[in-house]
Amino acid sequence: MTEPLSFARIDVNIDLPALKSDLQRIRELPWIHHVNQRDYSGEWDVMSLRCPAHYREAHPILQGFAIESCDDWVDLPVLEQCPGLHKFLASLRCPLKSVRLMRLRPGAEIKPHRDHGVSLEHGEARLHVPIESHELLEFWVNDHLVPMQEGELWYLNVDQTHSVINRGDCDRINLVIDCVADEWLREKIETSLLTCQGRYFDELCP
Repeated sequence: MTEPLSFARIDVNIDLPALKSDLQRIRELPWIHHVNQRDYSGEWDVMSLRCPAHYREAHPILQGFAIESCDDWVDLPVLEQCPGLHKFLASLRCPLKSVRLMRLRPGAEIKPHRDHGVSLEHGEARLHVPIESHELLEFWVNDHLVPMQEGELWYLNVDQTHSVINRGDCDRINLVIDCVADEWLREKIETSLLTCQGRYFDELCP
């Protein structure tokens, strides 16, 4: 039996300067500390961009950390200030669920944990786009270091054990997207695996 895929870089066009411009426009707005405080040390906070429809007017904690099953997801007003982010999200041809900006401060660590059921095998995918990152940021999945770079889209199997350490002196900010693992996304991942090369070869094509 083939072991589940741990991660893969997905070949899509991303306008990184536009995402960075959006981030500068909204970064001084309120962020919410991640509620699972036992899972991290240091500072890890979140700005929700998309949430369940019934939480659109609720407290930001509910918007960012809803865990119940939901079929109706909506954009939050802050996304109207982010044309680059909005355009990129609209380019993804899979149904989107939660969308958040997640910021890990210098010296912070997300401890090893699993998000059960969030993987291709369960019909759901978590995608990451680093908007601000650096070479001292370590993101581990299933004991493998993921070579994510700014402006790249990655699928991460967070049903497997994963952890993050920010060893640098500046923030790491990722766009984090939960979505349905539909045929389009699966085909994009498969194509990326078949064409992987260079620095991705060892990680993506064992």
